[in-house]
Amino acid sequence: MNVASSPHALMKVNSWHNQLLQWLERLYASPKLYQWSLSNPFTRWITKRRTQQIFDLMSGFVYSQVLLGCVRLDLFKMLYQRPLDLSQISAQTNLPEPALQRLLLSAVSLGLLEHRSHERFGLGALGVPMAMHPGIGAMVEHNHLLYQDIQDPLAFLNNAWRGGMADYWPYAHDEQAADRAAQEKFSRYSDLMASSQGFVVQEILSAYYFDDHRCVLDVGAGKGRFASELALHAKHLQLKLFDLPPVLELAKANFQSKGLLDRMTACPGNFLHDALPQGADLVTLVRVAHDHPDEVVQQLLQKIHDALPVGGTLLLAEPMAQSPSRGGDVATQTDTYFHFYLLAMGAGRLRTPEELMQMMGRAGFSNIEQVPNRMPIHAQIILGRKHQCLP
Repeated sequence: MNVASSPHALMKVNSWHNQLLQWLERLYASPKLYQWSLSNPFTRWITKRRTQQIFDLMSGFVYSQVLLGCVRLDLFKMLYQRPLDLSQISAQTNLPEPALQRLLLSAVSLGLLEHRSHERFGLGALGVPMAMHPGIGAMVEHNHLLYQDIQDPLAFLNNAWRGGMADYWPYAHDEQAADRAAQEKFSRYSDLMASSQGFVVQEILSAYYFDDHRCVLDVGAGKGRFASELALHAKHLQLKLFDLPPVLELAKANFQSKGLLDRMTACPGNFLHDALPQGADLVTLVRVAHDHPDEVVQQLLQKIHDALPVGGTLLLAEPMAQSPSRGGDVATQTDTYFHFYLLAMGAGRLRTPEELMQMMGRAGFSNIEQVPNRMPIHAQIILGRKHQCLP
């Protein structure tokens, strides 16, 4: 046995590491260190940065409400057309100038807007994407439900599924929702997911080569945003879409509007109870696994493995948690958002790539790998393949 990796050696390393962390905690808490760090030009920036970070944590809700106010006033589209001064914006929004000025200056401080000549306001660097991508604004508006649900965080953690977010998703806690929920409920959630999925779709299409496949089964297809974009991207593919019957009606309308209906096969069903259709050599699972608890995801992965032919591939794409054991490009603050968002929505959770790869391995997949992509904050991508040779 390698001495360095023995349990005794590991306990010793962990003990020294914990002692070091405790010593650093006491050091950081020292008023003398704080004063010294401010007086030292080489350490002053660290103290100022941490102070700003604490202030940002405290002020985060205010920042989100400034953003929501700008979205509801349609400020980003308004100022994308041309810069306007305070009185012009007041006339278009019907808000009194003194109060509106506070909103505009706050938006400037956040980088959403910026000052222009002649006391006008224009779009800032962060305001441009808000004007160009409606899906971001739709999610900002949708997040208002989340903020209402978590006003009392401890009450929320004790009973997370009684708020507006859980009600927004009809099948979060009701396996028979397809038979009971009104079509409007499925439509509003599917519309939101479709409008906010553009960035995820582009990440997948730019990171994975689809030319080697002939037929794709998209499980949890929703309104068909990803599947229809894939059909336009890879014109040789046939698409099968699997989802609840009322959701697939929305997908059919989407495919028909794009002239793609002849390349789509609707496969209505519920993956909690039904087997998945066969015949596809690639199954895609886009922003689905994180909506469900581990036992449901494991069952679904097994069904996907069973439905694929030998040599078939699973492509799983969704936001993933940062791995504790290694660094990454994804900011850990996004983990905070998704942990609470998924709890409010239902029984799902944010998983690390390693957790998902282990679950895929237990379902029988091999050659499991993570596909690098340019913007992992939107989604990360994992591939798994069914054994080429039967055991």
